[in-house]
This record gives sequence, structure tokens and C-alpha cells, in this order.
Amino acid sequence: MSTETAKKPSVLFVCVHNAGRSQMAAAFLTTLSNGAVEVRSAGSQPADKVNPAAVEAMAELGIDMSAEIPKVLTTEAVKESDVVITMGCGDTCPIFPGKRYEDWELEDPAGQGVDAVRPIRDEIKARIEQLITELLPAQHADAQ
Repeated sequence: MSTETAKKPSVLFVCVHNAGRSQMAAAFLTTLSNGAVEVRSAGSQPADKVNPAAVEAMAELGIDMSAEIPKVLTTEAVKESDVVITMGCGDTCPIFPGKRYEDWELEDPAGQGVDAVRPIRDEIKARIEQLITELLPAQHADAQ
């Protein structure tokens, strides 16, 4: 079966403002999976714009998030995702049976400079790399 006919796994990243952690996670998953995973991100209370320090920290690794816009969390986004990863949004994320839920406890980069965002970025990258090995075991084996 080709990857064109197989259903791509889908992941939704949720944090309160959809301006830092969830945006970095979505950008890493999109980039590191080479588009093999359908990626969404949203916030329970979206900010006006993506955190500039998060944009700068990702740009240091060659990932451009400057055009991203925080999006509001919808029930549909949760329903359409196989995996829902929350980052400090508590009980605001709707729960549906049959979904895989994870809560990643990560420091909130809001209001912090790029020096404080780098370790958060690096932790997110490590978690995304692990997630890819779980979602795409065959692709990961090919990459070794």
C-alpha cells in the first residue's frame, strides 16, 4: 500500500494561547515527518499572534513559523485527530472515546526571551522525534 492510499495519522497540539508550545510542536512534526503526519494546532484562548521568541528560536533551526496564526480550538479539530497532545490547557480540551491523549508538561514560553525558549524548543523537538517513531515506525526505520 502506498502512502498516498494509506490514511495519514493526525495529531492535534493544544495549549492555551496557541502561540508558543503548540506552534513549535506543530512546526517540528510537519518538518520532521516530511509531511507524513496531518498536523493541527489550536488554543483554548488563542493569542493575537505567535510568540516572537518562539518564532526566533525555531528560525535558528531553519524552521519558519512567521506566517502562523493562533487558531481557536474546535470540537471538530479534536474529532478529526488520532492523537491529541495538550500542553497546559487543563480541562478545556474536549474528550472523545477512542482518541489517544497525552499531556506534555512544558514551561510556558509566553513573555520570555529566546534564551528561555530554546530549552523548551529542544524538549519539544525530542518529544516530537519520539512521537514520530511511534506514529511512523516504518518511516523511522527507513531513515536509520
